[in-house]
Amino acid sequence: MTVTGWLQTLLFFALVLALTKPVGGYLFRVFEADTQPLPRLLGPVERALLRLCGVDREREQTWAQYTIALLAFSLLGVLILYALQRLQHVLPFNPQGLPAVGPELAFNTAASFVANTNWQSYAGESTMSYATQMVGLTWQNFVSAAAGLGVALALARGLTRRPGPEGRKTLGNFWVDLVRGTLYVLLPLSFVAALFFVSQGVLQNLAPYHDVTTVEGVKQTLAFGPVASQEAIKMLGT
Repeated sequence: MTVTGWLQTLLFFALVLALTKPVGGYLFRVFEADTQPLPRLLGPVERALLRLCGVDREREQTWAQYTIALLAFSLLGVLILYALQRLQHVLPFNPQGLPAVGPELAFNTAASFVANTNWQSYAGESTMSYATQMVGLTWQNFVSAAAGLGVALALARGLTRRPGPEGRKTLGNFWVDLVRGTLYVLLPLSFVAALFFVSQGVLQNLAPYHDVTTVEGVKQTLAFGPVASQEAIKMLGT
């Protein structure tokens, strides 16, 4: 390894160590404390979302209930993302008139994004419409990462908690972890990152592609789209 490589590795470890305490403290407050950050701003949003979904945030789940909720949510995510890709040719926000994604590619993409691997075996600008990218892929970048946080939390709780008076060991509530991970962690970070990307010239629009002629006289199509917002959560979620 070169000197530059060693320096980059050491810098990475130094940043991880420097961020461990403040980020860990923030995550503890988000998921375990009685009062979450920005209670007047984000507290009503959290309560409204949980009430809309019929979730009692004080009611915790056993490992079996937590697992069933996670798998059911993931299965629904696969079905919805698959349907969005297969129907994108009839949905709005498709200025290029891109056709429906093939069944094999649609299933592979849906399964990979819901599993938070984000395996892309396609060229996004020539395959996915703006609607599919925003409503499907970006949405899964958020919730699959939040679900991953929930799994890590459930594992940690399972290792540290003792059974309650009824002899059951609860691991939290999947739906509460999902909402809090998205609302308090991923959304704020993605918002800041997206603004930074836009300030550096990364595209963020819904305009159709532009055909231009280069100085060499060659015709070229410039792809547009909501790039900054998607790349922000794609990097953070992964």
